[in-house]
Amino acid sequence: MEILIGRVTADAKISILKEEKKVVNFSIAINHSYKPKGSSEVKQFTTYVNCSYWIGTGIAEHLRKGTLVELCGNISVTAWNDMKGEAKGSLNFHVINLKLHGNSKKATENASVAAATEPQGVAAGDDLPF
Repeated sequence: MEILIGRVTADAKISILKEEKKVVNFSIAINHSYKPKGSSEVKQFTTYVNCSYWIGTGIAEHLRKGTLVELCGNISVTAWNDMKGEAKGSLNFHVINLKLHGNSKKATENASVAAATEPQGVAAGDDLPF
């Protein structure tokens, strides 16, 4: 199992698949920074990860752009060739548990509502120090 912490890049969407099975799809951005050897300049880059949550759709209304989330699940890579024959790939994260972390009263209240509506592992989070 992997743990990822990042910010939701756009409001989550619910997709309906075969046999009326539903999945919540969203993506997160994970910011990284490092200082190259011999340099005093800090380099920053962002990794984007597509996520899917299959346990329930009630959480979708709380996965809004900018929300800080902590995810636990399994990561996979999808690779394909586009119409031009160029190799493409994406990271996909199958979320098993998630926590919403907010920095305002409203965000914390929303996380509490999500915890009440998603009994299988979704919990409200406390404010993070960063």
